[in-house]
Amino acid sequence: MTPGNGTLDWIDLAVSALLIVLAGGVSLAWGLGIHRRLGVAAVRSVVQLLLLALILEWLFAHASPWLTAGAAVLMLGFAAREIFGRQDRRLTGGWAWGAGGLAITLAASAVTLFALAGPVRPDPWYDPRYAIPLLGMILGNVMTGIAVGLNTLTATVARDRAAVEARLALGETRWSALGDTLRHALRTGLIGIINSMSAAGIVFIPGMMTGQILAGQPPEEAARWQILILFLIAGATAVGTVAAVMLAAWRLTDDRHRLRLDRLSDSR
Repeated sequence: MTPGNGTLDWIDLAVSALLIVLAGGVSLAWGLGIHRRLGVAAVRSVVQLLLLALILEWLFAHASPWLTAGAAVLMLGFAAREIFGRQDRRLTGGWAWGAGGLAITLAASAVTLFALAGPVRPDPWYDPRYAIPLLGMILGNVMTGIAVGLNTLTATVARDRAAVEARLALGETRWSALGDTLRHALRTGLIGIINSMSAAGIVFIPGMMTGQILAGQPPEEAARWQILILFLIAGATAVGTVAAVMLAAWRLTDDRHRLRLDRLSDSR
């Protein structure tokens, strides 16, 4: 890298890869057994990011609402798959994909469209230079919130089955009997973004703000963009986590207010 020009070449990346070697050495020294996974993850990240760069360059050069929508659908599909893969105990049937997939599609799409129509206002409104990065940042965080919320819900319901069924037997509705469990799942799903907002600017500089500063943006402008992104992520995570947890709770009970753990698979 030439001093002060803000660009990276392959030699710079090769030097930074020594840190991956260092992390692998730690795994070997401590017998953690994750050095191969670390190496595979590093190679995957390089390939995936370079492929993403090529795709984005093509999308930016051929701006179209249909291409932007197609890319968004693919991103949403992969996010739903990731939520599915993170579940220790999954809902049976199509609900294993449906609860998380429907929730993240609703939340991420609505908040991204809100940002494009309101605070960001690109011209045209579907400009992939704005739409795709915004959706990507929102998806990454909402995906984690939904996955954690669903995992917490299913684990807690299975663990506290006797208590929940006792409350149902005493005449409580499914929502009342599951109230404590739902609140616990929602808190757990939302704690990540709450911690990020609480620590931003004091403990760490968020990624988007760092990138804009390195790209030459004034710090105040970069801070305003980062604040917007954090607020968008918080809103989308709240909507997505609530939707996913409520759908899963509805599926784990029936219209006669009975707990239906037969609709939940065994632990992996």
